[in-house]
Amino acid sequence: MLAASAAALPVLLAASGCRSSDAFTGPDPLAGPPSPAPDVLTLQAVITAEQALIRLYQAAIGTSARATVREHGLEALLTQHQSHLTRLRSWLILPAPVPSASASPAATPSGTPAAVSIAQLRAAEGASAASLLRRLATVQPGLAQLFASIAASDATHAMVLGG
Repeated sequence: MLAASAAALPVLLAASGCRSSDAFTGPDPLAGPPSPAPDVLTLQAVITAEQALIRLYQAAIGTSARATVREHGLEALLTQHQSHLTRLRSWLILPAPVPSASASPAATPSGTPAAVSIAQLRAAEGASAASLLRRLATVQPGLAQLFASIAASDATHAMVLGG
């Protein structure tokens, strides 16, 4: 009976003017997952860049004199970047996790964290702000507003660091 019903389906669809492809629309389950949307790819790139800034701050805090860390407020700036990362991640809903920023700072071959200067932090902040501003026109308005907010923060950080 089931075989007869399955055999009759194409005949019934043809008689109604439907092709079999019309009856089965939607994504092909054998084709794999769809490609991420452009905003998702942009967001992933921004998250990765924010994680790199966090690692730079962690390295600077770990290798700088305590007076330098205090004078430039590096711990407060790091906290702001961690907040930015949280806000960015809240926009990203993917089944695959984005690599964590909690990884240790970049290390030298000896295994100790590489020293990061205030000038390097200042340059990284400026580059981050410029990169975010370039992306504003390419993303949806809500995401553009978040990027603009973080870019303004990064530009302020560069000024605080002497730039």
